[in-house]
Amino acid sequence: MGGPQNQPNPLRLRPALAPRAASLTRAAPFLHALADGLGTPLNAVLPEQIAENAARFDAVLRRHRLGGGVFFAHKASASSALLRRLSATGSSVDVASVEELQHALACGFTAERIAATGPKDPAFRWLGARVGVTFHVDGQEELEALAALVRAHALRPVRVLLRLSGFPSSGVRRLTRRSRFGTPVAGLPALLDAVERCGDAVELLGVGYHLDTVSLDEKALALEGCVKAMDACRARGLRPRVVDIGGGFGVSYLADAGQWESYTTELIRAVLADRPPLTWGNHGYGLRSEGGTLAGGLSLYPGYREVTGPAYLDELLSMRAPSLGRTLSTLLLENLYDLYAEPGRALADQCGVTLARVLEVRRWDAEEDGGAWAVRLDLNAGDCPLEDHGILVDPLLVPRGGAEQGARGPVGAYLFGNLCLESDLITKRLVALPHLPSPGDLLCFANTAAYCMDFGAHEAQRRPRARKVAVEQDPGAEGAWRWRLDTHYWPLDTHPRPPEVAAPAPGAGSDPREEARA
Repeated sequence: MGGPQNQPNPLRLRPALAPRAASLTRAAPFLHALADGLGTPLNAVLPEQIAENAARFDAVLRRHRLGGGVFFAHKASASSALLRRLSATGSSVDVASVEELQHALACGFTAERIAATGPKDPAFRWLGARVGVTFHVDGQEELEALAALVRAHALRPVRVLLRLSGFPSSGVRRLTRRSRFGTPVAGLPALLDAVERCGDAVELLGVGYHLDTVSLDEKALALEGCVKAMDACRARGLRPRVVDIGGGFGVSYLADAGQWESYTTELIRAVLADRPPLTWGNHGYGLRSEGGTLAGGLSLYPGYREVTGPAYLDELLSMRAPSLGRTLSTLLLENLYDLYAEPGRALADQCGVTLARVLEVRRWDAEEDGGAWAVRLDLNAGDCPLEDHGILVDPLLVPRGGAEQGARGPVGAYLFGNLCLESDLITKRLVALPHLPSPGDLLCFANTAAYCMDFGAHEAQRRPRARKVAVEQDPGAEGAWRWRLDTHYWPLDTHPRPPEVAAPAPGAGSDPREEARA
């Protein structure tokens, strides 16, 4: 197979890899044996990584001397292995459906370690109230419906957290995104009236917020607003003790900030026709050209972020409250309030990869694509919907037998799926591969455990959904990898809690990928 002719080097977006995930992607014989036996697409999850991630979040709470804990947002992953491993730590879980609640209970979580969030149908409320989970309540109607259920079935009072939104600010106006979740702070008095009316059926545990933003300033404003709301609760004789700050701690998918900056800059140039396209049909990911002027907005997850996960939580707690003059962690400590956090993506960071077999490699002859290649894979866009979640990253190439066959690279390729649909593009962007793959090789998509393994999965054209396996290194066999089906994994041969890790120093990151980036 000949090499590419007259093709410029494609822009790279190299994935960040923590040491454990990096070791897995280098285990080519093991990965090919898995794919040969179980087929592709195939998802491999790393249970020990989620335990390590949870320990890093816990270390931040210890550094700030705060009580409370971490609740994994179950919606991020349907993996039984990840949830079972997490149940063997001190962490808790946040569920958003009756099915997720059933799964959490079956994986070893007891009711006091489960919080119910999101829209709730009657079955979800009934089972949650029956077993005694904590409910996040968005408004007065939901609170009264929950109280009516408790009374009708003679259940014990249930713990509730009031979810708030629309926090006001003084001085310079801060822009906050409107949320469909929670009660605006201005409506808190009426909501507390309802809490008092339902005092026989509910126990007020505290307040919280849900913000779809990466802005630390917005979250600091909301956290201070929650402390003020707790004061209003106590002024009524109520005894709240928890502030819940939700999720949104972030993940950095890329290893190199420069690559992300270069790609987004060149994407703008391509949309404005100042350079050849970087994407299929010059797709702009939300950007467009209107008469030679850039319009729209970039609808991509920030591929590289300096501060994410536990380090982001540490930075938030170290910030000064916008109007009260003390750090946010100090405000919580002064009032003896516990802190709940609900990471989903950040807790599942580096916890899994998705494998796909290369089925066909051919030249893509479209003139505007500059000699790119077309690589057809044994998976479809629903099996690994990275771009549906705004994530741009190059896959890793795992050659059969470890041999680098075909054209030397790097080469640019479009990745096509296995469905008979024009829209079945795994990536709209031209990805960079180290060399031209051959049929039978594997492409490995890194860091897919959060959202990208389960959210878009389907059985179109009667193709089976991707299987999922739990993988771990055997400490007694010189680091050899072993696997079990995801549903067959139980944390029976692991320690009840992961080793403690040090909390990040003020202003320092706690990213396990730094070692791998070196």
